Amino acid sequence: MQCAVAVAGAYTYAVPEGMTLAPGDVVTVPLGPREALGCVWDEAGDDVDPARLRDVAEKIDVPPLNAELRQFVDWVSAYTLADRGMVLKMVLRAPDVLAAEKPVTGVSWAGARPERMTPARARVLERLEEQSVWPKSALADVAGVSPGVVNGLVEAGILERIDLSLRPRIEVPDPDHAVTALDKDQSAAVDRLREAVGEDAFSVSLLDGVTGSGKTEVYFEAIADVLRQGGQALVLLPEIALTQDFLRRFARRFGTPPGEWHSGVSGKARARVWQGVARGEVRVVAGARSALFLPFANLKLIVVDEEHDPAFKQEDRATYHARDMAVKRGHIGDFPVVLSSATPSVESRANADQGRYAHICLPERFGGAMLPDIELLDMRQQGPERGSFLAPKLIGAIRDCVTAGEQALVFLNRRGYAPLTLCRRCGFRFECPNCTAWLVEHRFRRKLTCHHCGHERPVPPACPNCGAEDALVACGPGVERVAEELVGHFPDARIAVMSSDLVPGIRAMRALLAEIEAGHVDIVIGTQLVAKGHNFPLMSVVGVVDADVGLQSADPRANERTFQILQQVIGRAGRGGQRAHAFVQTYVPENPVLQAIAAGDREAFYARELDLRRAAGMPPFGRLAALIVSGRDRAKTDMHARALKSCAPFVDQVQVLGPAEAPIAMIRGRYRMRLLVKAARNVDVPGFVRGWLSGAPPERGGIRVQVDIDPVSFL
Repeated sequence: MQCAVAVAGAYTYAVPEGMTLAPGDVVTVPLGPREALGCVWDEAGDDVDPARLRDVAEKIDVPPLNAELRQFVDWVSAYTLADRGMVLKMVLRAPDVLAAEKPVTGVSWAGARPERMTPARARVLERLEEQSVWPKSALADVAGVSPGVVNGLVEAGILERIDLSLRPRIEVPDPDHAVTALDKDQSAAVDRLREAVGEDAFSVSLLDGVTGSGKTEVYFEAIADVLRQGGQALVLLPEIALTQDFLRRFARRFGTPPGEWHSGVSGKARARVWQGVARGEVRVVAGARSALFLPFANLKLIVVDEEHDPAFKQEDRATYHARDMAVKRGHIGDFPVVLSSATPSVESRANADQGRYAHICLPERFGGAMLPDIELLDMRQQGPERGSFLAPKLIGAIRDCVTAGEQALVFLNRRGYAPLTLCRRCGFRFECPNCTAWLVEHRFRRKLTCHHCGHERPVPPACPNCGAEDALVACGPGVERVAEELVGHFPDARIAVMSSDLVPGIRAMRALLAEIEAGHVDIVIGTQLVAKGHNFPLMSVVGVVDADVGLQSADPRANERTFQILQQVIGRAGRGGQRAHAFVQTYVPENPVLQAIAAGDREAFYARELDLRRAAGMPPFGRLAALIVSGRDRAKTDMHARALKSCAPFVDQVQVLGPAEAPIAMIRGRYRMRLLVKAARNVDVPGFVRGWLSGAPPERGGIRVQVDIDPVSFL
């Protein structure tokens, strides 16, 4: 029997007497001195002396991984050059996911009231009036009482025990619970998606609608059709842990929330989703990119929301892009895939233009709401006074907005207080000792921090180089510095900063989003977190502090990323139907990307970007793969990269560029050299790289080579 574990190939084991195994069964097997999770694979075993084989330790009592999922694992492994066992590990996740769920005792109110009513008992009964059944520990927690109070009510017969392990944990969504009223464009889009679902065959549809056009409601109807047919659906979102609005909208439409799968879900809840999906009981999952590897029993639709978002790219261990892998999983399973975005990736847009994808457009906002008016503020002529970062015109618009009881959003994609701190006497600059990067000042925490490795040090009172006191200068703005400036202008305004550095954990971020949505915040200052599809009905002014940051990058996707993030941020305004305005601060207002944004001419942007990519042979008209050679010793890393380049095969229509230092030449103490494979679209790039590495020099002395097929980041 061949068993795939978290290694490159399949290992052969003996099946002990009394155990029956088939392809897809999940097992534990001895691997060296420990036991590992594995899966029975469909391939012939090696000719190994049976006497040398070790027995399978245990067959896990979960549904087997079906042939479709096993084929997907094999394909992802072959395409990304990741070990098959590493890809399989993303399916099996962890032992607690596969463990049988322990019984949970709940309580409900039997109807009688206690003879002696105490304030603690009253709080318990109040909670039971709000919700009829509670787990015992949860009821004590929400009522603010000790578990003994609940136990006392049980012993007195006021509460009765209920075995919650027998109750369904994730309800089946009702496709007819609350059908949404749709406008003409939405109805036409729904008809096309329903046609794709009804054909029960592979297809890809690009749902391309401006911000606020109601794309979510459209693909909800496709999910409803899948539910009526008895199938399962998966919705991938880039920041599902933060998108409470999506979960609420889903519950309003279908009567119950979907299963959730992301890093913020507890181990017990993840186990419930994993096993429910495998048994076909959990019918819809909303999750992060890793949800793509869940063992669905009858998957019939995948929706990739915000398909352009770079968060769908996994860059640790197995490197893959969840959007592209979702398309492949749909192809293997022969079911439709929907890619949804207000700012589609250039690759998806090209596929739609060439007819590979159906192109479904929603050109207007739902309910007659208007897109914001957009104005470019030339900072060479309309900039602020020295030492400030917000243009007077933007400040005036925010003042009018706050006075009117509406909200303003100020966007700067730069965390902390200042990106650089230097000594004005000797010029010393604070640099990370582990990375080729400046330390970012976080004044609220009084720390200098590296955003690549997490290294921190306190802000010193004097320059460590020359000893000068009061000589350290913060250069440039981060969101904290912008917040400081806004407090000076609006001392009575309710101001919140949305940055991962300042809001600890998912619960706190969700609470902050709820406060903003409820109108309890006047001015929001945020990084790219604010562009993640949030719905702020009172938002009427958006200010972009430094639109040129992304455009200054050497990244070949810089234009695309700048266009997408600015469009998404600007799209937060005016969703409640009010007139809205956006102000984009820039020193290069003549830049074609900014001109397209200001004119609301997205077609001009895509046409120009596609022409540039075509002329350069870049994706989607060419193929790329990056090889990152890293090591602790710079000279040895450079030597290995050059040796690797020297053994690259000569293949027509393939160039191997480099090696060259990566833009961030050192991260976490490891020096980094990049090689870039640039090939024509019809070249099998994974096959080329696989053949190349088969003859490459061995990785010795701590040298590592990481392969990234279809790279998104070029740092």
